Amino acid sequence: MIPKPSFRHLLTAAMLLLAAGTALVLWRNEADARQAPHSTLVWPGPDGRLQYSADERGNLIPDFSYAGYFADGRQPPAVPAVMELQPGSGDDTRRIQRSLDALAQRKPGSDGFRGCLQLGPGEFRIDGTLRISASGIVVRGSGQGPGGTILRAAGKGQRSLILARPDGKLPAYPEIARTRSAVAQDFVPLGARSLRVQDASLYQVGQLVVVQRPSTDKWISELGMDRIPESRTEKITQWTAGSRDLRYLRRVSAINGNTISFNVPLFHDLDRDWADSFVYRYDESVLIDNIGVEDLQLVSDYASETDEDHGWTGVEFDYCRNIWVRNVTSRHFGFALVSFGHESYHGSVFNCSSLSPKSQVVGGRRYSFNCGGQNHLVKGCLAEGGRHDFAVATNRSAGTVFTGCQSRGTHSSSEPHHRYSTGTLYDNITFEKPDTQLVLGLWNRSNYGTGHGWSAAYCVLWNCRAPGAGIACEKPPLAQNYAIGCESKWMSGNMRWGEDPGLKKRLKPNGAHWEHWNNGPVEPLSLYEAQLADRLGR
Repeated sequence: MIPKPSFRHLLTAAMLLLAAGTALVLWRNEADARQAPHSTLVWPGPDGRLQYSADERGNLIPDFSYAGYFADGRQPPAVPAVMELQPGSGDDTRRIQRSLDALAQRKPGSDGFRGCLQLGPGEFRIDGTLRISASGIVVRGSGQGPGGTILRAAGKGQRSLILARPDGKLPAYPEIARTRSAVAQDFVPLGARSLRVQDASLYQVGQLVVVQRPSTDKWISELGMDRIPESRTEKITQWTAGSRDLRYLRRVSAINGNTISFNVPLFHDLDRDWADSFVYRYDESVLIDNIGVEDLQLVSDYASETDEDHGWTGVEFDYCRNIWVRNVTSRHFGFALVSFGHESYHGSVFNCSSLSPKSQVVGGRRYSFNCGGQNHLVKGCLAEGGRHDFAVATNRSAGTVFTGCQSRGTHSSSEPHHRYSTGTLYDNITFEKPDTQLVLGLWNRSNYGTGHGWSAAYCVLWNCRAPGAGIACEKPPLAQNYAIGCESKWMSGNMRWGEDPGLKKRLKPNGAHWEHWNNGPVEPLSLYEAQLADRLGR
């Protein structure tokens, strides 16, 4: 049995979060003491609302404010408790699971919730995995601090402590038959919220659709991803047609003739020169929603600092939408506090801390906040001793925002990790005492892993701080990445470990959009918060 979290350790975590907030305030005061610079792409106008400048093709910095629970910045509700449990004397897995299964049998209320399972203070021993397979269920503890609730992943075995996912075998991007219509425009720019299709009669306002941009041989070759260099340690998988399609899940907000509008902008342009894009209806019956985990400590047993046979992920979601984790601290998990699967949408993570992970410090470990899927929000969170602390993965990830977060003692870089993620915003992320040279990367990872290649396109680093390390921001062919108002010891627009030192002290963006490097912060201090305020009229 592992020791309970000490008051000193929890107090340290709280102080780190407070320090991160204080640093942002001091940085803002420093900017206010002089004339704060503005980006040439997005800046506050005379009335305080943001103004945007598009490039020659109409591409502009997209509105990231649709990330998170219900896409509008709201905090999830305080769902009333309908069941309560106190810690038992042995394995509590079955007892808690019976309560979750009973909750799943309740009829949802008008608000979409079945109710909350309230866990009392003390330690619950969990030898297995707690599974949530129905909508409208919240698991709430009695706090993440001293005197709160601990869920302990006991014993051996890599597993998720809490898994939210419907039962059974589920399809990826389920397409409703006979609803596909081709995009009828030669070019749709980055940030667009509408497009023209050949037959809009296939759709109705309120329906979920997928906008799909195929990955063609022609496009892959232009990116050089069919020629990724061989590796001395891994077998490289070259990209192939159809393997890196971009799919954006959107709700139809308006239809005018054959023009359909969406609730969330597109995070990549659609260019007919490189692919014939199309739209189809998404079968949302596969998804569950309104699921929350809050006010808990999640702790894993472990045998040594490099032990890998123990609790691996605190909370995992897949085939879920409008979900959250709030006020949760994890300790000792080998992979992540929170992991969103590829079929997860609009998740929020608020005020969470991933502390003291236990694993080997090698690939596939310590992704503290791991965001597959689309349009997630990670806000006010702390990662300590991780690797890829704030990460998204692959072409199936888009629209995620990390804002007001802190990484401490990281062993690798926060980044879109591999194979063409789009539309990720790193907003006011601070890195302290890193154990690596590179802490943020929007770049071509080339033959890292099994051939990660271009990992990011149309992604933004905004007012991020890494005073003791480096940042990489590179321009992919046919797209762009942006680093605006960032502070770092080094920068790179051409990151090639082993071929070139990569990280430079002089600004050489090599086509990537770098602005106000080590001359920030720019206004607005938070792009996400400013965009949200504009949209909601605050």
